[in-house]
Amino acid sequence: MSDKRSIFEDVTDDAKPSAPVKGGVIDGARRGARSTIRGWLMLLFALVVIMIAVGGLTRLTDSGLSITEWRPVTGALPPLSDADWAEEFDKYRAIPEYQLQNKGMSLEEFKVIYWWEWGHRQLGRVIGLVWAVGFFWFLATRKIPTGWTGRLLALGVLGGVQGAIGWWMVASGLTGTMLDVASYRLAVHLGLAFVILGLIAWFVMLLGRSEADLMQARRSRDGRLFSMGTGLTHLVFLQILLGALVAGIDAGRSYNEWPLMGGAILPPTAFDIEPLWRNFFENAGLVQFMHRVAGYLLFAFGFVVWLRVRRSANAETRFAFSAMMAMMVVQMGIGIMTVLYSAPWHIAILHQFGAVVLYVLILRARFLAQYPLTQSVRSA
Repeated sequence: MSDKRSIFEDVTDDAKPSAPVKGGVIDGARRGARSTIRGWLMLLFALVVIMIAVGGLTRLTDSGLSITEWRPVTGALPPLSDADWAEEFDKYRAIPEYQLQNKGMSLEEFKVIYWWEWGHRQLGRVIGLVWAVGFFWFLATRKIPTGWTGRLLALGVLGGVQGAIGWWMVASGLTGTMLDVASYRLAVHLGLAFVILGLIAWFVMLLGRSEADLMQARRSRDGRLFSMGTGLTHLVFLQILLGALVAGIDAGRSYNEWPLMGGAILPPTAFDIEPLWRNFFENAGLVQFMHRVAGYLLFAFGFVVWLRVRRSANAETRFAFSAMMAMMVVQMGIGIMTVLYSAPWHIAILHQFGAVVLYVLILRARFLAQYPLTQSVRSA
């Protein structure tokens, strides 16, 4: 037993200070290469945006059915000889799109649409390769932060599923009397692309701040505004799906007037197809009408959210929702122009790119409602 010491005894220099206590779970977790992974995700984000644009142009140029086989590995090589081109052209001439719509197309004309579809598929392979190289390198070097392995793996799994859905979509236009792919399959394909894009964007925003900062910021979250941002996210996603249905049946090239359709609010041919349910997917007038109405609802709800956020004390959050509202106005204007000018490819692709920008701005505004940035009292 050590000798007792008097409470009045001075502490000598020999006393050893206790070791400082490190932080809790956050400091003990593996932080990993957050900034490097964030840069890798930003590269993937840019590639997916380009992929969406190229996919839209592939649809607008009627190129999606030019390659009639799904060869994930060997399909990376394009035709390299005249015999190879002749073989690919023969396969295309056997499908309904050629026989019913493009009969008499020359080989040179076929090459144009072939290169669009080949580029679209090749870009998908590039995205998969960039994900695989990055993910497995970070995994092997133990650079992935705690809790992030499953999230990053999910992106790769979804990318693989997206490739399979892409072929499922193309296959719908290779038989029967189909001149294009099934519109609902196109909607699934585009919808999953936006899911992947949204996840990447959210991960980039999370990795842009430390876990401690995020935890601290969450204490100041605006729960109601976050819920409204969630509602906006769901509504804009529905609008994107409806836009895919419009593109799938070229509905934007009918009823080229605004705000009425055929002189009425509801187009006169809205329910002409039998059975009734097919009108919601195949009737150009009704599909365009649904897209318009969803756009009005999205704009109205966005305006209500913007009025609500004006009372927020956080300047960055207010600015994020104001940017979202400004883009919503621009996007609606582009949509009206797309209809009035019968959906020319350059305006139609601008409208699709506008959807990407609006979607990401809504996600950022929602993120800042959940994790507001700190600010001085003066800026508030």
